[in-house]
Amino acid sequence: MAVALLMVLVLWKADALPPAMTRADITAWVDAAGILGPLVIVGLMTMAIVASPLPSAPVAVAAGAAYGHLLGTGLVALGAELGAIIAFLIARRLGRSAIQRYLGAKLETGLMGSQNALMLTVFGSRLLPFVSFDLISYAAGLTALRFWRFALATAAGILPASFILAHLGSELAGPDGPGAIWAVLGLGLLTGAPLLWATWKREQGG
Repeated sequence: MAVALLMVLVLWKADALPPAMTRADITAWVDAAGILGPLVIVGLMTMAIVASPLPSAPVAVAAGAAYGHLLGTGLVALGAELGAIIAFLIARRLGRSAIQRYLGAKLETGLMGSQNALMLTVFGSRLLPFVSFDLISYAAGLTALRFWRFALATAAGILPASFILAHLGSELAGPDGPGAIWAVLGLGLLTGAPLLWATWKREQGG
């Protein structure tokens, strides 16, 4: 992992990575990396979460194109999980004490002090593509949420999106590329339907 991140950082400093990388850029770079390609994918995903110099979606799509939807999903999920954990620990180490001094006991009461509520919030946010993955990771580190709960909620929540993007890349790399869009839309609907249904039921009950 450290080797992959070091490779990415060196190439970024040397301007070998363009400011706005596309799927084609990443795919070409992964191909050139040979047997180190999987480490490159994991390193890019991790870096995209921690420092956000790269968009993560093209990396995930490129992973699917290069390694198929199953291995691609695993690499994307691993990189995203590592990035989220690093962001969480950075915030916990550097910002938690300051937040505690400012909010005091309020940080441990109500929803902010509920481990189940915080864990569910992290899990739900991972299912929503318009919610900042990076921001949630850093914000969670400032709360009372236990590390293992954060890691578990993140791991469970990122699998659907990781699979959808990797599957898209895999399909686009195949002979039926244009049809992949409809397949991914269908998968996205199936993934989001339970969350939408739960939200609707909660509003009806309220």
